[in-house]
Amino acid sequence: MFRIYSSTRSVAPFACTRVAAAAVFFSASFSGLNVYAQTAGARQLGVTVVTGSRAEAALENLAADVTVIDAKKIERAAGSSLPELLQREAGLQMSSNGGLGKEASVFTRGTESRHTILLVDGVRYGSATSGGPSWSNIPLASIERIEVIKGPASSLYGSDAVGGVVQIFTKKGVGAKPFNPYASVTLGSEHHAQAAAGLNGSQQGWNYSLNAQRTTERGFSSTNPKVPYGNFNPDRDPFRQSSLNASLGYEINSNWRVDGSMLYSEGVNHFDDGLGADTRSALRSQVSTASVTGRIAKDWKSKFTVSHSRDESNAIASANAYNLPGLFATSQRQYQWQNDIATPVGLVVAGLERLEQEVSSSTKYSVTERSVNSGFVGLTGDKAGHSWQANLRRDDNSQFGSKNTWGVGYGLQLTSQWRVHASHGTSFVAPTFNQLYWPNYGSPDLKPEQGRNTDVGVTWSEGGHSVKLVHFDNRIRGYITGSIKPENIPRSRIKGWTLGYSGQFMGWNLRADYDQLDPRNSLTGTQLPRRARHVTRLALDKDLGAWTLGASAQSVGKRYDDVKNTPEKLMGQYTSVDLYASYRLDKDWSLSARIANLTDKDYTTAYGYNTRGRAGYLTLLWQPR
Repeated sequence: MFRIYSSTRSVAPFACTRVAAAAVFFSASFSGLNVYAQTAGARQLGVTVVTGSRAEAALENLAADVTVIDAKKIERAAGSSLPELLQREAGLQMSSNGGLGKEASVFTRGTESRHTILLVDGVRYGSATSGGPSWSNIPLASIERIEVIKGPASSLYGSDAVGGVVQIFTKKGVGAKPFNPYASVTLGSEHHAQAAAGLNGSQQGWNYSLNAQRTTERGFSSTNPKVPYGNFNPDRDPFRQSSLNASLGYEINSNWRVDGSMLYSEGVNHFDDGLGADTRSALRSQVSTASVTGRIAKDWKSKFTVSHSRDESNAIASANAYNLPGLFATSQRQYQWQNDIATPVGLVVAGLERLEQEVSSSTKYSVTERSVNSGFVGLTGDKAGHSWQANLRRDDNSQFGSKNTWGVGYGLQLTSQWRVHASHGTSFVAPTFNQLYWPNYGSPDLKPEQGRNTDVGVTWSEGGHSVKLVHFDNRIRGYITGSIKPENIPRSRIKGWTLGYSGQFMGWNLRADYDQLDPRNSLTGTQLPRRARHVTRLALDKDLGAWTLGASAQSVGKRYDDVKNTPEKLMGQYTSVDLYASYRLDKDWSLSARIANLTDKDYTTAYGYNTRGRAGYLTLLWQPR
């Protein structure tokens, strides 16, 4: 492990308007060169995704705004958490109560963290009490790929998808050789250490994978004296985590196959809630699924899935008398039957679902379970430069009755260079168990939030360069706020723009994007907490024989930590820069290094909570070719 020191604590912020202009300049200046864009960027051509329509579809034909985070990006994020990786993508922001493993929130297009569904291999995972998953307890070492829908997706996945959907695909063995082992070791700042190993293969109809990892980090103090409620404690707050994920599948014949997979992760997270104790909680995440997939007819594929997930946090010790040790756990059992039917007008996706949620807690909730029965149908197609998508879903919630959601989208390839698209959709969010039933706080009369969103976008592509501009307007009725006690306010409105560029010049892959966001409580006119109005991102990388070099930067505008936007809770603008380099020692061995927060910028994403200063990570990977 190693450290790099410098007296520098700040860096000049990017000028957002200059970055936006630079993106357009790059696209115009390099359009005549014979270069080719990479898959990462404003429009990832030739990429197939499943999250945007629940079935395989070409990314460029979808009306939905979908981003793919591939294995290379994940490998280059050594030492990061899942929220830290996600915030490097357009439309996504995060806040964290300290370092690795600490409580974190992910904001998709400025919506609440509870407005984004997290799926793990298609399985809904999260907490029905807080409304959000334990983002930081999902190890990057287990992830092969991530797909992100930005915009409402309730017509595809039901309640909670007001802001979007993040789907994680864990490492599998489909399509691999009979036996493929790998192992890696990462050492870094704050005594960070991670060991990971696994194997996968495919032979005679069988495919399998097995991956394990262990991470420990000494960490730093999560809090500083500004933290509210007297939670400051200057001690270090370490994190340790172990995880295992596995999969097994068998192709019965050319038409039918069975699959199963599981992810298990457990950790101990130390945090601060005052002096006098080493406060810590045990975290546990479990996701398992089994499915049968078959072709009933030439154009009709059917899949039946049974899955289970559990999100658990169990307090071990606390310095706060009001935060006594206790258990909070959510179990979700899900049954799905989906049918994909090819028709002359596109692929029809139709099916039924049942979701059963159960809360286990040392806190006494007056209600501890609910169920949702759902039916859905969708159509996705493209022909002669036209693409279309329509989805309809009905959810029958045992607590709130029936809710209908729908979404439509259309795209048109005007010329070989220009494409326009538009979509409109509805969404809803059922209140969490905390909002409804937390003792002396909850409001059992809360109603579900209901949203309505419009997206309009245009993409220009030529000579390997692509520029994409999207405008979105998300209006939420009955928005639940909880500064004192949860209540439905008449409405909230979140609108904004995203401008993105991707391309390649002289062997360098370039990417730039700029988010302009207006997340606002329409009743009070105040800015929603912990969300910046302006975010700019830049990234570049290049292969130089055995070497790969890369750098990325992110500039995040000022934010407020409270709903009233008091000046004392203003969190200032910050810019962070990361560097990356890897060297292939031979065909089986590679060595990579990453420096996070190169300029040692002192900033915060949650008022009173510290973030990591400059940190270095070194990874040795063995992966036989």
